[in-house]
Amino acid sequence: MAKKNRRKRENKKFIFHPFSTKQLQLMNWWRPTAPSSICDMVIADGAIRSGKTIAMICGFLNYSQTLFQGENFIIAGKTIGSLKKNVIEPMKEILNAWGWKFEYNRSENYIVIDTNIYYMYDANNEASQDKLQGLTAAGALADEAALFPRTFIEQMIARCSVTGAKLWLNCNPGGAFHWLKTEFIDKAKSKMIYRLHFNMDDNLSLSEDVKNRYERLYKGVFYLRYVKGLWVQAEGVIYDMFNTDKHSFKTHLIGKCQEYYTSIDYGTQNAMVYLLWGKLKDRWYCIKEYYYSGREKEKQKSDNKYYEDLVKFLDGIIPTAIIIDPSAASFIQLIREKGKYKVRKAKNDVADGIRNVATALSNRIIAFHNECINCFKEFSTYIWDEKAAARGEDKPVKEHDHCLDAIRYFIHTIIFNGKPAIYSKEVTNTGLGIIKHVQSDKKIKEVYNKLGGVF
Repeated sequence: MAKKNRRKRENKKFIFHPFSTKQLQLMNWWRPTAPSSICDMVIADGAIRSGKTIAMICGFLNYSQTLFQGENFIIAGKTIGSLKKNVIEPMKEILNAWGWKFEYNRSENYIVIDTNIYYMYDANNEASQDKLQGLTAAGALADEAALFPRTFIEQMIARCSVTGAKLWLNCNPGGAFHWLKTEFIDKAKSKMIYRLHFNMDDNLSLSEDVKNRYERLYKGVFYLRYVKGLWVQAEGVIYDMFNTDKHSFKTHLIGKCQEYYTSIDYGTQNAMVYLLWGKLKDRWYCIKEYYYSGREKEKQKSDNKYYEDLVKFLDGIIPTAIIIDPSAASFIQLIREKGKYKVRKAKNDVADGIRNVATALSNRIIAFHNECINCFKEFSTYIWDEKAAARGEDKPVKEHDHCLDAIRYFIHTIIFNGKPAIYSKEVTNTGLGIIKHVQSDKKIKEVYNKLGGVF
């Protein structure tokens, strides 16, 4: 049955709907008849779900197969897992829909289409660039490029040394001082970069109801970036959507919930935090907190003592799992040895975790008992790091964050299963079901005459 299902997935065909004019520009910017063909790179940035990814895959495939034979190409994502989900899976469906034969080597991370080979790379740290060294490529596609280290992009550019090679980058916006904004987008004309800015209206498959739902989903800086597609600074209080009246409750809920979890931020000198979460209908409630700071109390506790405190804190409740700071190796080991509770290491992606907490607050998915006083204190004092923002990075100041780390561990790991609130995969189902050359030169010229393509 598993093999049958896998075969069915492998043969799945992409279902196309009409492309927007902006998507047609992205797909065809490289053609000799397009004014933008003099550029060496395209950057498609803007709102989530705006149709960037699918159009870029279609364009990149046509570009590479039309102009080159027997060459190597780079396809990169933040991680191999996200790359396969966001790019490779829809790419395979598109190839099936077009009737193009391909060979996909899942274990070695490459795809062969006709005589060209497409190698997959992750770009999750500074060392990732080393994997590209020695490769000669005729082009590259970078998915969510704003999440890459700059060194990887620079190395990728250097590897694309075949005559006529072009680079394709897409991303959602980051901070106003992000290197991709200041060094590439802002200098697009001098660096021969074709920049296309997308919004949700450029994805013709999105209904007004869906657009409105995304409008409601985000607040503050996340709204400006992911919905409006703007490169804006993260500054001030991080969770400015938190409201004590909207996000607190007084009712005693122990024993009344459908399911329980505990989340822990581990500290020795720093504070140790336990939070008990209970689910009631479609909402999660932080029922109570435990907070102990060895530094403030001037007395440290051992792991065994903290475990005793945990048992007292839960008071007979056996949570589905204890979600804990993944760096707390000794305490994780102790809990497992005791055998009373199931423990899971938290998914600890800070940026996605913060975004998911903000989404949970904005949509009132979570609430806190009014006696969770340390949680309330930290919500009002948790701020963005201004120095990091000036470098184009989104980082919180590492102060007053112990409860908020425990909150983030639970929300990111359990409610959102370690994924961004809106997945980077754009399941847009947009397109015209095109194959090579079906978009005529006349049609392409009409698009560019109508909208141009500002460098």
